[in-house]
Amino acid sequence: MSYKVVHYINQFFANIGGEEMAHVAPELREGIVGPGLAFNQAWKGEAEIVKTVVCGDSYFAEHEADAKAQILDWVKAEKPDFFLAGPAFNAGRYGYACATICAAVQDELGIPVLTGMYEENPGADLKNKVLMVATANSAAGMRKAAPAMAKLALKMMKGEKIGASCEEGYMPNGIRKNFFEKKVGAERAVDMLVAKLNGKPFTTEYPMPSFDRVAPNPAVKDLSKATIALCTSGGIVPKGNPDHIESSSASHYGEYNIAGVEALTSEGYETAHGGYDPVYANADPNRVLPVDVLRDMEREGKIGKLHDFFYTTVGNGTSVANAKSFAAEYAQKLLQAGVHAVIMTST
Repeated sequence: MSYKVVHYINQFFANIGGEEMAHVAPELREGIVGPGLAFNQAWKGEAEIVKTVVCGDSYFAEHEADAKAQILDWVKAEKPDFFLAGPAFNAGRYGYACATICAAVQDELGIPVLTGMYEENPGADLKNKVLMVATANSAAGMRKAAPAMAKLALKMMKGEKIGASCEEGYMPNGIRKNFFEKKVGAERAVDMLVAKLNGKPFTTEYPMPSFDRVAPNPAVKDLSKATIALCTSGGIVPKGNPDHIESSSASHYGEYNIAGVEALTSEGYETAHGGYDPVYANADPNRVLPVDVLRDMEREGKIGKLHDFFYTTVGNGTSVANAKSFAAEYAQKLLQAGVHAVIMTST
């Protein structure tokens, strides 16, 4: 018996295009498309992708109810044994779509589901509702992600007992599973302590949540005398992207002088961001980095001065660790320059 699987992917993995094609409406295709081949190979005939649903990331985000209804109709008509989505890695809208449609198929049709994505993907917020295999933060991790997802999916199709997250590779979802360890707890605890004292790596058996709380600074008392800086994760850069900031998973930021610049023009600036449709930002970069409005406020005396430099990077897929390091570095530059407040824009 070969289990029937319906697979959900976005426009990029369907080879339709990148962000410029993220508006495409859902479509149903026969058989395997893109990464589905890796899953079929891993199943070795025990399961087979019979239909592939393709949907643009922007379309799903902007027409969620319609997209969900259409996809549910297709899946219901096909009557598959399993529904698979992704993997989405660290693509935020793709991850959200994978998690959301999996939850709908599971809850409304009663069909088992599985998806996979990077642990910092916004879609991972639904890990308590849908099983998700943890993946690398980019499609370069497909070689490891597909076999891991395929293995767990096949166990689910067969109705086999699913072990703990540390055994099966899915993200912890708040459900505890009992299993037998080779060593008793006291031995494991001593092993971890010795490893910690010797500076060696170890994995805790009881990870604690990490809440990053930032206390707000006092409000600026007099904006009319304050120097305001502009920063952005929206990727606005001088034309040609001189510092080659990556369109996704940025490894650095840019620092650019706007002294004497009254407004950003399409001839002089553009976006390097690969996670949203760049047309409107390229036509008027002030939509992402509002230099024009800040200059108006400067002339009207509402602020003291717009800082001569702006700092920019791309938030698309960029790790939290990198983002923190960027901010820590240029925050010192802003403090040294006497900047009183920062307006940070996103996308």
